[in-house]
Amino acid sequence: MPRYVPGRLLQSVPLLFIITLIAFAILHLAPGDPAALLYGTDISAEQRAQIRAAWGLDEPVPVQYLKWLGNLLRGDLGRSFVDGRPVLLVIAERIPATLQLTLSGLLIALALGLTIGIIAALRSHSPIGYISTLFATFFYSLPNFWLALLLILIFSVWLRLLPSGGIESLRGPSGLGDRLAHLVMPAFVISLREMGRLIRFTRASLMDALSQDYVRTARGKGLSMHQAAMRHALRNALIPIVTLLGLSLPQVLSSSIIVETVFGWPGMGRLIVESAFQRNYTVLMGEIVIVGLLVIVGNLLADVAYAIVDPRIRYGEEVEV
Repeated sequence: MPRYVPGRLLQSVPLLFIITLIAFAILHLAPGDPAALLYGTDISAEQRAQIRAAWGLDEPVPVQYLKWLGNLLRGDLGRSFVDGRPVLLVIAERIPATLQLTLSGLLIALALGLTIGIIAALRSHSPIGYISTLFATFFYSLPNFWLALLLILIFSVWLRLLPSGGIESLRGPSGLGDRLAHLVMPAFVISLREMGRLIRFTRASLMDALSQDYVRTARGKGLSMHQAAMRHALRNALIPIVTLLGLSLPQVLSSSIIVETVFGWPGMGRLIVESAFQRNYTVLMGEIVIVGLLVIVGNLLADVAYAIVDPRIRYGEEVEV
């Protein structure tokens, strides 16, 4: 395991480089001039040229990328076109809100998805098993933006139970209860799609494990189906689930873009949308780097957890038969 972690980190370096190269090219090929968008179309051509020169936008795109990459290697993500603040500071202000939202959504999905999936596997031929499978497919198919708007309509407009947006109340007390009230709906929307996937995968994986010979042997020794599942089958069934959780991080982060925009949640997802409309290239590239690093770390943690769940696995080592 110790040899595997540095190897995976080294493999991630060229991947991150390719991601930034493609993203930089797409951003600069997209129509729109940051100078015109931020300062209006009434500025003169000379003023626009001065602004572009100050930001280095008058140079060829390959030269701009090489300069940006050199600054990145020194830990400098540049400055925002909007207010001139360091990009790292702009993003750092938004990271806690996004982590709070995405981690809450993943915890809800994990708790409910595993529980419902296990129940569905143990009662696969009962009405509970069929209903849970139906709901898992329904949850997975729901568009995030539609569900977010529906929840706002029901719980904020009609019932007036929950705030419709933001991370805390602008007026009145804003303690833990107020934060949780603002978090409930966006976290639930984030969790629902992953919950549906976890239910389906947990049910299928556990049902496959329950059909193995070692489970039949455990049943023959007097264990009930529930005891055999919890003591023997569940650990083996969790192996593909751990892999699924590693792959869930990119999807959760992409879902947060829509959810944060609809609920006005001041996180990285909303910042991506704002920066895209402003053609704020430096902030967009900084977010791509940060999100790429988060995804790489998430996948690495999933691989480590994979080996913990199944001690027989040793990445980078030959398995003796």
